[in-house]
Amino acid sequence: MVAEFDLIARYFAPLAEGEPGAFGLQNDAAVLDVASGHSLVTTLDSMVAGVHYLPDDPPDQVAKKLLRVNLSDLAAMGARPRGYLLSLALTGAEDEDWLAAFARGLEQDQQKYGVILLGGDTLRTPGPQTLSLTALGEVSRGQALQRTTARSGDDIYLTGTLGQAALGLFVRLGQAAEKLPGLGDEQLARLEAAYRLPDPPVALGAQLPGLVSACLDVSDGLLADLGHIAEGSALGAEVEQALLPLSEEVKQLLQQAPERLQDVVGGGDDYQLLFTSDPGQCSALEALSASSGVAMTRIGRMTEGEAVRLLDSQGRETAVAHAGWTHF
Repeated sequence: MVAEFDLIARYFAPLAEGEPGAFGLQNDAAVLDVASGHSLVTTLDSMVAGVHYLPDDPPDQVAKKLLRVNLSDLAAMGARPRGYLLSLALTGAEDEDWLAAFARGLEQDQQKYGVILLGGDTLRTPGPQTLSLTALGEVSRGQALQRTTARSGDDIYLTGTLGQAALGLFVRLGQAAEKLPGLGDEQLARLEAAYRLPDPPVALGAQLPGLVSACLDVSDGLLADLGHIAEGSALGAEVEQALLPLSEEVKQLLQQAPERLQDVVGGGDDYQLLFTSDPGQCSALEALSASSGVAMTRIGRMTEGEAVRLLDSQGRETAVAHAGWTHF
């Protein structure tokens, strides 16, 4: 494996070009100016081989997923992405082809999302491989979105579609025949792609302040994450199953295997935005959806009380065994 400083110079210093405050990654820290009237927003997520991705996943896709899950957190705060810090705990099994592909994935997403590498750290570990990324963004002062500020009677919205990534993990684990009956190869490939590489609506986040009352991204499962909004806001929530935005392959699967609804609403890894909004903002959100090209679906409402309930077409509560993913 290439030596640490050669690794940085060869693969990662080029990703810092264009930001003078990164100093070509030759100093111990970066120096950033924040625009007047703005606040700095920071977030950190880590991914561990065998937990968040499989060791043989393509390194460029692993790099993109690592960056995107952090940019999704910035979007959920209403922030515009600015840059990121990267920490790599490598096992030594990574050859130069792996490193080059990992750096290439970051470079492609830097161009896609308008961010730049600001610094970080590299180290050796006996395993498993562990990757950490800290993303930084800017939001107008006092406009950062929170998950604890929903109001009773607010509508609940979800961007994109739900459940593809969780079902895609079954494909990745070779469990499609058992868990996903009736789906063809192309449908299974789309599900697997959703798991490997999320597509969060990053640019949309900065357009939500002033329109929404609370927001987060769906990483651990729809019901679990909505539970964070409800608990933090001291409210309950009702989600209408018939309103959930589902892809055609997910709809087809639920007709064949309705028990997979558990995975759709509790599986996680969607990295779509889940937010609440006053019903009076409906027209403004429809206009924003049209102008941004990001689908936004009203799926329920915030209520008095404490419970988060999934309701069927008759208004009866649908039992769900577990609401979402937890590490502990």
